[in-house]
Amino acid sequence: MPWEPIEKRRSDVERANLRDYDEAVQSFSWDKARLLLDGLPDGALNIAHEAVDRHVAHGSGDKLALRWLGRDGHVEDFSYDRLRRETNRFANVLRSLGIGKGNRVYSLLGRLPALYISVLGSLKNGSVFCPMFSAFGPEPIVSRMTIGEADVLVTTATLYKRKFAAVRDQVPGLRHVLIVDADGNPPEGTLDFTALMQEASDEFDIERTDLQDMALLHFTSGTTGKPKGAVHVHEAVVAHQVTGKFALDLHQDDIFWCTADPGWVTGTSYGIISPLTIGATLIVDQAEFDAERWYSILRDQKVTVWYTAPTAIRMLMKIGGEILKQYDLSALRFMASVGEPLNPEAVVWSQTVFGRPFHDNWWQTETGGIMIANYAAMDVVPGSMGKPLPGIDAGIVEHTGDGAREITRPGTIGELALRPGWPSMMRAYLHEEARYRKCFRDGWYLTGDLALRDAGGYFWFVGRADDVIKSAGHLIGPFEVESALMEHEAVAEVAVIGIPDEIAGEVVKAYVGLKAGYRPDDDLAKELLGHARKRLGPAVAPKQIAFRENLPKTRSGKIMRRLLKARELGLPEGDISTLESEER
Repeated sequence: MPWEPIEKRRSDVERANLRDYDEAVQSFSWDKARLLLDGLPDGALNIAHEAVDRHVAHGSGDKLALRWLGRDGHVEDFSYDRLRRETNRFANVLRSLGIGKGNRVYSLLGRLPALYISVLGSLKNGSVFCPMFSAFGPEPIVSRMTIGEADVLVTTATLYKRKFAAVRDQVPGLRHVLIVDADGNPPEGTLDFTALMQEASDEFDIERTDLQDMALLHFTSGTTGKPKGAVHVHEAVVAHQVTGKFALDLHQDDIFWCTADPGWVTGTSYGIISPLTIGATLIVDQAEFDAERWYSILRDQKVTVWYTAPTAIRMLMKIGGEILKQYDLSALRFMASVGEPLNPEAVVWSQTVFGRPFHDNWWQTETGGIMIANYAAMDVVPGSMGKPLPGIDAGIVEHTGDGAREITRPGTIGELALRPGWPSMMRAYLHEEARYRKCFRDGWYLTGDLALRDAGGYFWFVGRADDVIKSAGHLIGPFEVESALMEHEAVAEVAVIGIPDEIAGEVVKAYVGLKAGYRPDDDLAKELLGHARKRLGPAVAPKQIAFRENLPKTRSGKIMRRLLKARELGLPEGDISTLESEER
């Protein structure tokens, strides 16, 4: 691991919520963490109350909760009190339609104010909320609404007509479709969201939900054709608040921007719930990625904490750091990344151009919240996921004939596993009990990710268990090879897979996307192969290079290695409903 640690700043340590990692781990308990929230009478707990109403009750109703930046330049502000009233209205709309506790409310929306109001209003009502990507086509929409037994869909007129109207009869249990931009003329068979909101009261008695009542349903794709619905409960808010404070170092006076779409679990857990429970101000941008727009938002909104994805960071790297000289980003004090492992060169690049490193962290849809992170008051080791959150017991395990055994020797690759019991842990895969039980063995939740823990307690991602390449007796993690190739000045992004070989079993093939100004020719391919052999050795380095203008990614920014492999070998592609368009 050749990268030198990036030392923490003294000013960051002095301000940090988590100043002494070892002391925090020793003193932390989830029972004490629950006391940081208000709760509701009779031991009830509701996510929306903790995110919105309690701040109003404590005198912060006038504080800016959410600033929405429209694609066309329109700006709309929501104080905590306005957000309380608007979410109350939506909860009353649901009640008026006969939608109550446990009923399922789905969204098919971009980053519009109505989405944020719908999420929190549904939770106030005791309903279950399930966000979907607005880029989904009819088939993934129908499958998710069918599995989750949707009662209500909130969407736009355009998305309804283009993606759902023709297949609505395939979801016979759906009771209502609400159109947020109907302008008084909703499509036949739908309701006008705005008109219903105007008629509804802005006072509402929040449903007294239990800690274990279902609150959120997030679907995650797998190698099979059927998405899995991960069930999360109201108790998850305990982890949302704590992890926002520890892993993202969020404070009440922060201006926070999470670039993730709420159709992805990050966009809900940390794009809505976590910053609001802490009492911070949330920035929401309707538009898609544009480097100049992003840098303008960071500057103009004086963003202090920024949470984004490796794909976006690599796109910024591709453009280069010269553009940053036009922007005063002095307000920015903490930057974090999630979605897939962040290559070490991206961490070093950010330190060079921003004067601060991106802090990588690790979690999954199933964990509901951040589990492992690089903290503000801790040295950042480029390429590492960091250390487990206080309250999270993580280990590296190997599978034996009669169970799963923890590996304690540093530097040994095994499966990353967590001891169950944290509040945001999924409670089920909806309607798939056997699939859920397979995730647990001998007191561990098995993540399916291969990793190692070094002598300093830092965890390092190796690859998904089904991504690891077995070549001539070597276990090769694709992330290691990708990171080595990313060090070359011509490379913008990389994905590595194993392809069959008669002698070695598998050999490494790398798909490479280039920065502007570089030609994808044989000479460059040979240069990249030589660079990789020099860095990794011939046993680990790729044997083939293929140039691709764009690599297949999910909407959350993860490169889909399994899809590249399926196409390479002519295998079934599995669930590709979260695939982002490969044409830009």
